[in-house]
Amino acid sequence: MFEAFTDSALGTLVVDREHRIVWISEGYKRFLPALGHAVDDFVGRRVEEVVPNTMMGQVVDSGRPVLMDLLTNQAGTFLVSRLPLRDAAGVVIGAFGAVLLDHPETTMQPLIAKFARLQGELDDARRQLAAQRRPRHTIAGFIGSSAAALEVKRQARRVAGNDSPVLLLGETGTGKELLAHAIHAASRRAAQPLVGLNIAAVPDTLLEAEFFGVAPGAYTGAERKGREGKFKLADGGTLFLDEIGEMPLALQSKLLRALQEQEIEPLGSNRVQRVDVRIIAATSRDLPSMVTTGTFRADLYYRLNVLPIRLPPLRERLADLDALVEVLMDDIARRSALPVKGLQADALDLLARHDWPGNIRELRNVLEQATLMGDEMQIDAAHLMRYLALAAGPGEPAALPPPVVNEPAAPPDAGAALPLADQVAATERAAIGEALRACAGNRVQAARRLKMSRAALYDRLARWPDLLGPG
Repeated sequence: MFEAFTDSALGTLVVDREHRIVWISEGYKRFLPALGHAVDDFVGRRVEEVVPNTMMGQVVDSGRPVLMDLLTNQAGTFLVSRLPLRDAAGVVIGAFGAVLLDHPETTMQPLIAKFARLQGELDDARRQLAAQRRPRHTIAGFIGSSAAALEVKRQARRVAGNDSPVLLLGETGTGKELLAHAIHAASRRAAQPLVGLNIAAVPDTLLEAEFFGVAPGAYTGAERKGREGKFKLADGGTLFLDEIGEMPLALQSKLLRALQEQEIEPLGSNRVQRVDVRIIAATSRDLPSMVTTGTFRADLYYRLNVLPIRLPPLRERLADLDALVEVLMDDIARRSALPVKGLQADALDLLARHDWPGNIRELRNVLEQATLMGDEMQIDAAHLMRYLALAAGPGEPAALPPPVVNEPAAPPDAGAALPLADQVAATERAAIGEALRACAGNRVQAARRLKMSRAALYDRLARWPDLLGPG
């Protein structure tokens, strides 16, 4: 058989059960210089060490032949065949490889062209999949320059530099998912997948399969080839677990083990798989209270709460309102293919007086309704009021407390020996208070009167909230 193959093939070799090369034909020797080896250096070594991209070892280990394959390395591109060798008892004792053709790109042009086309399609599919899982946001994209927003961005940049779990805390609509994408984008894992799972959106009975995957034929109706879970899909990258507070208690122990050991066991499988995943979890629920009541495991909470970041509600960073409105109105116009509309001063003042229980998500909803349901290019307070009332819920009044202005504190005695910074601050405070009183509490008009931006005025009011009165 060896003689027949040697006569018909350009080169042949044989390896033993330890993958060591035990024989090569005279024809194979002409490929050795390109591989950087002499005959004495070639025979006796493991085939993987001297023939790049070979599959001879896999044939020995599996006992399955590879009848036709393309092998490419520094010696060129070859059409090859590989067969397992067995003893009289049928035990694999090695493998036989034959080089059938060199330069198949010229002698097998149709097959090579088809292979190249399929490879190109596979590469395109991989690029599209990578683009879909690429983080859509950055830390700089977290809109706001208020003290609260800057602190969130500072903490996000800090936690992005390591692999410990991050727990994002905050009311619904504060931007937790956006920040999770931003942290991943700033981490060393940015080139790897970011996989998200909203726990509240998956039935409890399916969560284990979503997390850990399903082995082939694990249960009736399971996919024949099995299915990978979110942990495996995120291997090397980041797994974002939204609404972690909705996690069923029975599954929390399995999640804890996966986090601690970085190991998963697919449903219906007895084989443990290693994974390398960074966890970012988010919730709007009070996890410490849930731990106290026994609805959330304390050990899982401590494992997740390594790097907590609290995202402030919109009512605590009204200084960012102008910037948020501008970005949201631009995005709404782009998505709806409409011209960008503006908000009049009284409309902005109305927004600043709303309580925003739904935070930025509610703000977007109100702006989108006002934009799409009206023809005017400038939206005023009267037009905006109906959508704020709708946002408050049926039968509930919109939370719009009237502005109350206190008498500003008198500036300090000019003769008092105060630091210059304190004197400047006191004078600025008095001027803002006077402007608010003259404008009946209208902050937009007060900002114009003082010739300062609304964002700067809101920042000062956050520092001196008593200028607006109680509430």
